[in-house]
Amino acid sequence: MMQVTDRMLAQRDVFADTLIELIDGNEDVYVLDGDLANSTKADKVSRERPDHFLEMGIAEQNMMGVAAGMASCGLIPWLSSFACFLVNRDLDQLRVVVAQPGMNVKIGAAYSGLLTGKTGKTHQEVSDLAVMRAMPNLTVLAPADGVEVRLAMLAATEMEGPVYVRLTRDPHPVIFGADHPFEIGRAYVVREGTDVTVMATGEETVRSLQAASMLEERGISAHVVHVPTLKPLDVESIVAAAGVTGRVLTAEDHSVIGGLGGAVAEVLAEHRPTPMKRLGMQDCFGESGDNGDLLEKYGLTPRHVAAAAEALL
Repeated sequence: MMQVTDRMLAQRDVFADTLIELIDGNEDVYVLDGDLANSTKADKVSRERPDHFLEMGIAEQNMMGVAAGMASCGLIPWLSSFACFLVNRDLDQLRVVVAQPGMNVKIGAAYSGLLTGKTGKTHQEVSDLAVMRAMPNLTVLAPADGVEVRLAMLAATEMEGPVYVRLTRDPHPVIFGADHPFEIGRAYVVREGTDVTVMATGEETVRSLQAASMLEERGISAHVVHVPTLKPLDVESIVAAAGVTGRVLTAEDHSVIGGLGGAVAEVLAEHRPTPMKRLGMQDCFGESGDNGDLLEKYGLTPRHVAAAAEALL
């Protein structure tokens, strides 16, 4: 059973450290930034490995095209910008010159979800998983903590083809150890239970584990599954987890439309119809605010996860 530890890591800090590690291990790795390196922390690459850092300015469409060209020459470009820009501003270029030909471009989408340092609704990306999941040829990852960010980036760089990695901004509790057996396309049971299954992705997995502890105090046993790969989905594990309890709650810092909730509903509708509820952003944009206030208002705290899970019983 995984535990929520006292160790805190910011995914953007791990993103920067792992980029350095990747460059040191493979001279074909380059970082392309969209004028946000001080926020995404890719500026560490600009200082420590300047020959492998390209500042592309506020021109995301051009940056995606350049990345595709670099990939066509055998290089491995990692894009660094906010999720809201990488998903929306250059979607046409992503579709035509990266996804359609299957170019080996890696997308580090920072500041995803609600918790973006009070940047507000213009910079909060809560529909990216839906858009990216629907894009053919694209692998979609949403790590739970800093440890898994590194492992996901190593795996993404190792595989051939475009990959979207969803990253958050602020320090967050760690649940995985360095021996976490991360594999693209695999879901993980992080806590076994018998009464209700909670499937979560990204940092909402940490809050779901905290919710499971709350439920345990009420005599409710939660079966918690972490789904870091939104595409390709681990259909077998999702179906099996639904069968453990016969009740499913999905939880995500993302719209309930098209994200993990939609993906799980699609799987269960075809393979094992199961009573379920989707917890997440309810077809709305976010707003500026402190992290705790936003999680409370939009119903994403451990307390909300626990209440939604209990309501399924």
